Amino acid sequence: MMIKTFLFVSLFLLFGCTEKSIRTAGEPLQTVPQVDLNRYLGKWYEIASRANRFQKGCVATTATYSLEVSGEIKVLNECRDKTLDGPMRNAEGKAWPIDTTNSKIKVQFFWPFKGNYWILELGDKYEYSVIGEPHGKYLWILSRTPRMDPKVYQGIVQRLKAKGYFTDALLMTLQP
Repeated sequence: MMIKTFLFVSLFLLFGCTEKSIRTAGEPLQTVPQVDLNRYLGKWYEIASRANRFQKGCVATTATYSLEVSGEIKVLNECRDKTLDGPMRNAEGKAWPIDTTNSKIKVQFFWPFKGNYWILELGDKYEYSVIGEPHGKYLWILSRTPRMDPKVYQGIVQRLKAKGYFTDALLMTLQP
């Protein structure tokens, strides 16, 4: 299990920096005005994402955030390999806000490498979240449930297009 986790994280580090942008250059990427971290904690289901090498073959992908005694956020990313019955893959990391709005977060799965995790959209009831990073290399649409209302999803996609994202690069994530 440790070898699989190491490989999962190593692939992220090795190839994560070489991903091409799926966002046109333009206005700086805007995040949500404020995030209540206590409300953000918990389990999120990946509804769609931009294909990336470190998640290749992942289905039933989830991210779970919990608060550590130190004040850092524990991150547990999990997925099944290739099928809903496939072996479980996971990566554990830590995260911390880098601004007072809590909408810009640094995530670290393997020292010394850190990544940007910017909350671009957030449902009023924290029922969905859209995550990106400043250069447009990564994009995730997350939900508190394994399914998202198609109208909500289409609204998110339209807003992402308006922000310069090539939304054709989004892949729906198979969930149980």
